[in-house]
Amino acid sequence: MQTHLSIRPIADNLWVAPQLAPDAMAELARLGFKSVINNRPDFEHGPDQPTSAAIEAEAQAAGLVYRFLPVDSGFQTPEQIQAFAHLLKDLPGPVLAFCRSGARSTRLYHQAMAL
Repeated sequence: MQTHLSIRPIADNLWVAPQLAPDAMAELARLGFKSVINNRPDFEHGPDQPTSAAIEAEAQAAGLVYRFLPVDSGFQTPEQIQAFAHLLKDLPGPVLAFCRSGARSTRLYHQAMAL
């Protein structure tokens, strides 16, 4: 998979990435992704971060399924882990999940697989 985006696979059907801009959604669709999960709360580190609404609009325009599951970087609740597990089961793949660095999306995946 050739891209300038910093994405990496962590499972057969799941890739993770650091914060993505709205305009990255078209490239994700071109690369063959079907779904995007945003795990980063809006304005987590200030007003320069793109909002979920802006990313969702571009994802939908690119034909991607988009879900917003914001979680804290230091702690994910059992409900959030369960919700992530359901998304992975229900969303068409391949799926790309992102947060600030990709670490919390990776953690969510590992915790969801332990359920």
